[in-house]
Amino acid sequence: MVPEVLSQSEIDALLSALSSGSVDIAAMTESAKEESIKRYDFRRPDKFSKDQLRAIQMIHEAFARQMTTALSTMVRSMVSSEVVSVDQLAYDEFIRSLVQPTTIAVLEMYPLTGNAVMEVNPHLVFSIIDRMLGGKGEPLRKARELTDIEKTVIERVLMRLLELLEESWSTVVDVRFRFDGMESNPFFVQICPGTDMVLLVTMKVQVAETEGIINLCIPYIVMEPMVDKLSSQHWFASTGRKSTEGSREALARKMQHVSVPLALELGHSVLSLQDVLGLQVGDVIRLDGTAKDPIGVRVGNRVKFLASPGKIKGAFGAKIVKVLSEDEGAMLREREEE
Repeated sequence: MVPEVLSQSEIDALLSALSSGSVDIAAMTESAKEESIKRYDFRRPDKFSKDQLRAIQMIHEAFARQMTTALSTMVRSMVSSEVVSVDQLAYDEFIRSLVQPTTIAVLEMYPLTGNAVMEVNPHLVFSIIDRMLGGKGEPLRKARELTDIEKTVIERVLMRLLELLEESWSTVVDVRFRFDGMESNPFFVQICPGTDMVLLVTMKVQVAETEGIINLCIPYIVMEPMVDKLSSQHWFASTGRKSTEGSREALARKMQHVSVPLALELGHSVLSLQDVLGLQVGDVIRLDGTAKDPIGVRVGNRVKFLASPGKIKGAFGAKIVKVLSEDEGAMLREREEE
């Protein structure tokens, strides 16, 4: 990197400012020191490494994409969501930052011990409820506590979000989120001591013209058993493996419903072009099999079964008498080509 070099005019201007006293050298030096020093509280040391925070962010970016699709379907409107920040801080700092009243869902994270919380901004909550009840999605001018009907509606939304959150976390660790209750006063929700460090994932969600925040707060003590699995390298490896396995399973499920042509072949015969052109109504074509021989059941372009022809309730049908192996099917194809 090439260092910046002052021109002669800039040097003269700097010397003039220093001599006149308009620039304080001591203040400039002190300011530079403050910018280069990052405050660190030894009473509350960081629990998550940068790599772990990066993995957590990638997990919730996947969750934000899924949430966008799910909310769009539920509220029948354009929705956008993104991860704003992934931080670690004391639990009491998080609680003091929340408005009151708000919507807080208390969560269980099975098989982990302890609780987490998901907080949804009141403006966003009332906009979602209004749209799901047939309104235009206008938020309330003044926040208030939810009615019983509104709690039922928003609980349905939260349950769907927890399903998506569980799916996003499954790329790293098998965690099942369970809804354990709802609270409106942040100070009534004590999932851990106020001085304990927590993970805070903040997501910005916009529903039509209304914008709000969703916070996911998980105490470090709850995540401690699985914290070793939280690395970007592990996330990429797990995502690639699970996506491949999931793609195969999804493809297999879809293939089961694909329609394929199935035909019964009574036999074969070889005719000259002259004989074919001379065929008329009433002519009999001699086939290579007898009336007692099983007939081939062709699936697509391969003979997969042998069957016995007959009638079923007045309609023609066939009873499968043998499932052909790959080698037997290949032998039949070679015989037909000859």
